[in-house]
Amino acid sequence: MRAAGAPDAALAEAPRDDGLVVRALGRVGYAETFEAQKRFTATRDAATPDELWLLQHPPVYTLGLAGKPEHLLESSDVPLVKIDRGGQITYHGPGQAVVYLLIDLHRRNLKVRELVSLMEQAMLDVLAAHGVAAARREGAPGVYAGEAKIGALGLKISRGCSYHGLSLNVDLDLAPFRRINPCGYEGLRSTSLAEEGVTVTTDAVLAQLALRLSELLARDHPRIA
Repeated sequence: MRAAGAPDAALAEAPRDDGLVVRALGRVGYAETFEAQKRFTATRDAATPDELWLLQHPPVYTLGLAGKPEHLLESSDVPLVKIDRGGQITYHGPGQAVVYLLIDLHRRNLKVRELVSLMEQAMLDVLAAHGVAAARREGAPGVYAGEAKIGALGLKISRGCSYHGLSLNVDLDLAPFRRINPCGYEGLRSTSLAEEGVTVTTDAVLAQLALRLSELLARDHPRIA
């Protein structure tokens, strides 16, 4: 595992949209990163560049604003953190590629549903590059390989700017997902690139996600009334 804050050489090849900053943070604690996102969003202004934060977390469950504690099916030593994104409960852990999108939606002429679609598309494109057929599911944000969820997302919008983001399962212990109803869906199975037979590092997937998100965010997005 790369030390927190160490540079990732692969990211040097990622195109930089006007003002888009990409930060490779390594493995960092969930609570401290959550607080950092809130501080960044609360203090940014019209001149603040948008940022992508690429990282992994130690094991943690997170519960969204309307999250129901009963979706945690059994207790464990994995901490549970209540946060301010939408959605129910999910799990983060080493071997999962996490990208936080700190984006000024108005600047990029994006509505929330368009940003969600863009995030899903980036995950779908990276999965396809590794030969994994995945798809969206109506009414259930994220991406699915067959009947199993492989990528999740959640956002908070404050003052027209987003934080939180997406997580794509690369090569992680899937057992913690079996202790919850992932995203509030009873019996939903989780999978990963490794489970689907792909050998790739999490840092490589983070770099690929950064590249694809940079490309998608750089496109013109006509405002929809």
